[in-house]
Amino acid sequence: MYQPYPTSGAPEPEPVRPEPPVPVQNAVRLMYAGAIISAISLIVTLVTIGSLRTAIHNADPSLTPDKLHSAEVAAVAVAVIFGLIGIGLWVWMAFANKAGKNWARITATVFFGLDTLSVLASLRQAEPVLSRVVSILIWLIGLGAIILLWQRDSSAYFAASRRPK
Repeated sequence: MYQPYPTSGAPEPEPVRPEPPVPVQNAVRLMYAGAIISAISLIVTLVTIGSLRTAIHNADPSLTPDKLHSAEVAAVAVAVIFGLIGIGLWVWMAFANKAGKNWARITATVFFGLDTLSVLASLRQAEPVLSRVVSILIWLIGLGAIILLWQRDSSAYFAASRRPK
């Protein structure tokens, strides 16, 4: 007859994960807002195709109608691809940072740096005014999230999440 090995009492409870501090919670909210604004930006891009065509034509009036159409299609395709990737990255970073993953805080900072370079580069490109305003708004949301993620309370939360349980 089988008898289990005696144990020393109740099983050890799972460690309770601390609630993220207010700065991390606010950063996560900003990241969700960034995802929403990115989705709106994608929709705006699709709705303002006519103004995109005008902006491309104004930037290079020598383009033939075929080349103008190709540039417009390429711009829309790039916007859709990067828009969907951007939405996914915002949501992924929100979940991972809320969970206290320090790599996510670092990764979010790198993504913010890349977005900064993208916004600076876009200032030299032909782009509808509304798209430019939305890009800067998304950048400001990212800036707010990064500032919140690197505050003292946030750093303590990420450090506590790294400790072995």
